[in-house]
This record gives sequence, C-alpha cells and structure tokens, in this order.
Amino acid sequence: MVRISNMGIVSLCVVLLLGSEICIAARQELIVTTIKQDPYTMSKGSQLEGYCMDLLTELAKKLGFKYKVHLVKDGAYGRQDETGNWNGMIGEVVRGEADLAVAPLTLTAAREKAVGMTKPYMQTGISILLRKDIVSEEAGFFDFLSPFSGETWFGILIAYFVTAVCICIVGRLSPCEWSQPETEPNHFTLLYSLWYAAGALSLQGAGPHPKAVSGRVISCTWWLFAVVLLACYFSSLSSSQGLTPAPLMIKGFEDLANQDVIEYGTLAGSSTLAFFKNSNNPSYRRIYEHMERRKSFVSSMDEGVQKAKEGNFAFIGESVSLDLAVARHCELVRAHEVIGMRGYSIVTPLGSPMLKNLSIAILQLSEAGELAYLRTKWWASSCIPDSAKGSSLRAHGMKGIFLVLAIGLGIGVLPSLFELTSKSRSTAGEQKKSCCAVLTQELSQRLRMTNTQGDQETSDKNKA
Repeated sequence: MVRISNMGIVSLCVVLLLGSEICIAARQELIVTTIKQDPYTMSKGSQLEGYCMDLLTELAKKLGFKYKVHLVKDGAYGRQDETGNWNGMIGEVVRGEADLAVAPLTLTAAREKAVGMTKPYMQTGISILLRKDIVSEEAGFFDFLSPFSGETWFGILIAYFVTAVCICIVGRLSPCEWSQPETEPNHFTLLYSLWYAAGALSLQGAGPHPKAVSGRVISCTWWLFAVVLLACYFSSLSSSQGLTPAPLMIKGFEDLANQDVIEYGTLAGSSTLAFFKNSNNPSYRRIYEHMERRKSFVSSMDEGVQKAKEGNFAFIGESVSLDLAVARHCELVRAHEVIGMRGYSIVTPLGSPMLKNLSIAILQLSEAGELAYLRTKWWASSCIPDSAKGSSLRAHGMKGIFLVLAIGLGIGVLPSLFELTSKSRSTAGEQKKSCCAVLTQELSQRLRMTNTQGDQETSDKNKA
C-alpha cells in the first residue's frame, strides 16, 4: 500500500499478518529545519555539526532516508500567538515548509496538538545556573577530615602506633635508657609511649624525653613528621574551606524564592517560563511573579549564561543546556534540584507515517547506548572538578615523609640493639659466660611487659 502525505512524502506501508502496519519512507530528500544552539547544531565551515546532526545521521541510516538541513528563518523554536499561528520550527512544520524539525524542542501539550512529536531522545528538566563564588554548600560534621583522604588518615594512624611501639622497644633495649632492669622502673611503657607520640603530634610535647641516642633519633624523626603533616593539613584545610564563606546557600527553587539578594530570570517565551506561569506551587508562582515584575527575562541562552557569569544573577533554564554551560564555563555551577522533567523530541507533521518509525529508532539508539555516547561526546568538559583541585591529600602524595619516618625508626632501633649487644659482651667477659646466654637473659628481662621491680618486691615479701 502506498501513501502520500500532505507534504508529498511517499511511504510504503506493509500490513503484517497480525494486523500491525510498518511504514517506510521512500528514499527521497526530506527537508529538515533546525536552529543554531551549542552543542545541538553548530556551524563548521559550510557544514553543520553537533548532537542533533549526529542523531539525524544515525536515524537516516536506520530508516534509509536522505535529508537536507536548513536553519529556521525566524530563529525561533516555536510559540503560538494569540491568533493560533505558530512561529519558528514548529510553524515551518505546520505550514509544510519542512518535513522534520530536529532540535532541542521540548515535548509539550500545546505542541503535541499542532504537530507530531516522537519519543524523547533526551530527558531534561528545569534548574538554576549561577556563579560558584556566590553560593555555598552546607558544611558537613566531618569536613575537618577533608584535607586528607581516608587512606592517608589510616597511614597516619599506623605510623603513630608503629612509632610508639618503637619508642617503647628502644626504651627497654637501650642500656643508656634503662640500665638496671632488675631495680629501676621503665618510664617508656607502651601507654606512656603512645602518650609521648600524641603529645609530639599535637606540638604540645610530653616529658620525660629519651636519654639514649637511639630514642632521640626516633623522637626527632617523629617531630619532623608531625611538623610536615600539620603544615600539609592546615594548608589544605585553608585552601578547601576558603578565607571567606559564601553569603548564600541556594540548593533549589525554594531557596531562590526566599531570597532577594540575587536577581534571577529565564528565557522569554520559553516553556520554562510557561511552567512557572501555570504552576500552582506557591514558591514557583512567587518566582514567576518576581520575574514578571522585574522583567528579568533574557532573549537567548547565551545572554542568560553571560549574565550568570557576570555575577549576582541566577539563570533558570533547562538542565541539559545548563550542564553544557557548566562544562564550557568553569566558574559556573548548576543547582542540584531539577524540576518539571520533560523530554526533547523530533517534530513531524500531524499524522506523518514516519512518526512511529522515528520513535522506534530513537528507542533502539537509546538501548544500544548511542544516545549516551553522543551526550558524552558533545558535553565533554575541560574544567577540573573542585574535588580534584582541592582534593584530599592521598598517602602516595605524602610518601616522602612516610619514607623519612620509616628510615628514622630503623636508624633508631638498630643502635639500641648494638648498645645492648655491647653491654652483654662486656658483662659476659666479666662473668665469664657465653655472650649469647647473657644477651638472651638481658632480652628476657627487658622485653617482659610486667614490672620487674614489682616482681622483685613481691618475691622479697614472700621470702620474709
């Protein structure tokens, strides 16, 4: 069966056994209207490129049609005037001047009555665009931990415990620190070593300090580690928090409606404006009345972005367009809240046989991941995220100071062993015993975690 549309498009319709019908447009040139908007349609020499052009190419491959693209004459998307006539791309399709309109055209009830609209090829909503330096985010309870990453904090904790254990071991092994294990108490117990290391980490200090060279080497190394660590911490904290907090906290439209410091507006005659105009939400109504009273409308997306860049202005627009502005202009940020979810669709004349096939093709491209790929391709950002600029210092970024600490601990522990070995050799010569036997006895006495002096006093009392 052959059908001829009101625009002269020839379609072959095949009726299947189950009664369904598939219509395939004949291979003739379709007239496609579009509008220049980055990154949907942009000029590249004498050609056009962008998200919509890539989408149109993929659809043409799937459905097998040829096309010719021209820019809409009046530079408008499509709005109905008081007489019921449409302008822009919608008007060209309604009047038969174009077979398709491929552009970021929002699917609305009014447009659906005048033209055919496919399944959305992109989901969008309404959000807020503003400068980063005029808004602030709510501070978290544990933001003071943000200068270092989790693995760095874990590394610091391990370094703290290892250093305390090394101080404790040196305090027991070194004869200069503990000369008479049988009669003298040992000051550097494990608990005291933990307290000593914590005091150094907080730059408060804790005494008494080690007397042996080995203990002093470990202490000096730990002090150096603490100074560098605290310097990195406070430097990163000041850079991430900023010197002066931002005066406002705008998370969404409720915050925007309840303040009068920042001016805000949207695109004149857009579906975004219609959303606020027709809404019954009190906050949204206040936003519309404010924009209507102040006449804070812009004539184009570029003008809205430019006013937002200049500061003290929040531009309300469709989220995908605002995401592009954020990707292109690193000083801007989009609010997290997105309202009024809707989709961008391709426009055909009412009753066009291509409408269903285009919708099916769009769904197939979505399921195959092609639409996601195009979104990634054309919305690529060259901005460095704030989380990367002021990112938490990771352990590998501080590996130098951890290496210095490890070397210092090694240099400190080894001399204590040499001191103990030297004393054991001297004692073995005096007592005419084996050096290994004396060394083993010394290690046994010094590494016992119980109090040697207390054990000796208990033994004397039992004898008495």
